[in-house]
Amino acid sequence: MKTRFLGIPELTGSPTVAVVVDVMRAYTVAAWAFARGAEKIVLAESLDEALALKARHPDWVALKDGPPAPGFDAVNSPGLLRSADLGGRTVVQKTTAGTVGALAVKEASLVLCAGFVVAEATARLLRERGGDSVTFVVTGEDGRADEDLACAQYIARRATEEETDASGFLRRAGASRAARELAEGVRQGVHPDDIALCLELDRFPFAMVAASEDSLMVLRPHTGGR
Repeated sequence: MKTRFLGIPELTGSPTVAVVVDVMRAYTVAAWAFARGAEKIVLAESLDEALALKARHPDWVALKDGPPAPGFDAVNSPGLLRSADLGGRTVVQKTTAGTVGALAVKEASLVLCAGFVVAEATARLLRERGGDSVTFVVTGEDGRADEDLACAQYIARRATEEETDASGFLRRAGASRAARELAEGVRQGVHPDDIALCLELDRFPFAMVAASEDSLMVLRPHTGGR
């Protein structure tokens, strides 16, 4: 399997298979949303689009980066979301990097969104359906975010090797700029457990597949089969 690791600004054309990685915190949050019962997640292109979707569908749950804001129901924090009851609900998510990365590769034939919490399930789906070439989109810091790069490299390794020690990859993520900013309160809308939750390896048994549905990019959990 040929792999490449690109930041969002480096993307050109449309890859056949893309894995969009945002460890801290978009796709850790998305995984928790599914674990809390969400049916699907709509990836919004802008805050205005997220609010417009919420206005048309008042029962949907709108989620954003940063501090709470009028019109939004939740913020991009796994620690704050893990106690929410999202049974059967649709979540609208807009974040600084994660959702942007997924929308940038929306024409790919297979788009997976990932963090450490769904690493093994993502690697397994790549083994089943990834083909010969996979593009990993390292969403943070224009491709330089070490937590996202470490996770992408780990998933790539797991997709081709039976035995891969995750400890070094997790250490890199824990020492990343994003982890430091979360710990120091530089970022808003943070729970004290967020870093630990983002570094839980294989917390959930599903991968997350994004695809176009009625002109929207929609993320759903994938537990097996085609």
